[in-house]
Amino acid sequence: MQITDPNPLSIDAPRAAARRQQILHAAAQCFREHGFHGASIAQISKTAGMSPGHIYHYFENKEAIIAAIVAQDLESLLTLTTELRAACNVRAALIERAAEGVADQLDPINAALKLEIVAEAARNPRVAEIVREADATCRRELAVTIRAIRHTAGHDDSPAAVGEMVEVLASLFEGLLLRTIRNPELDRARVAQRIQIAINDLLDQPD
Repeated sequence: MQITDPNPLSIDAPRAAARRQQILHAAAQCFREHGFHGASIAQISKTAGMSPGHIYHYFENKEAIIAAIVAQDLESLLTLTTELRAACNVRAALIERAAEGVADQLDPINAALKLEIVAEAARNPRVAEIVREADATCRRELAVTIRAIRHTAGHDDSPAAVGEMVEVLASLFEGLLLRTIRNPELDRARVAQRIQIAINDLLDQPD
């Protein structure tokens, strides 16, 4: 007998991962186009090319889909911080890679999705919890990276001071999400250069 809607645990891992990614891609498109509440599981399933029941095998609800999207972004940032701390010159690596981060934040497709998730977090306690937990992990990892850079330069910062630098850095990048929507004609290359200068200045601030 042919099973047309298998449980993901019964199929091979690469196939399950591919289907999960297919669902996440479709959901991201629907969230951008219709908003979180306007995007139904039926719409997501149609975009993904699979039945609603199949989607429920992988994700319990739309909040679970958002959790997976946020987790992917977090994994990318954790990979980045690991790579930065492995560099010979962590400071130079951070400033260089900042240009990639600016380009990602200024991409209107990425910005639309991230802003929709944050907007839903303002209304939905479960999504707020997902977003805040990921943010806390991001802040911890960035704090370790900044503390290492500052220590190499001879600074002896308190945890509070490092935390403030992390908040400034996060504000720089998260603000770009709004700017690419409000001003789509901005010069991305020049903005990236200015952000790099700002990061360099931030890392040179006194204890």
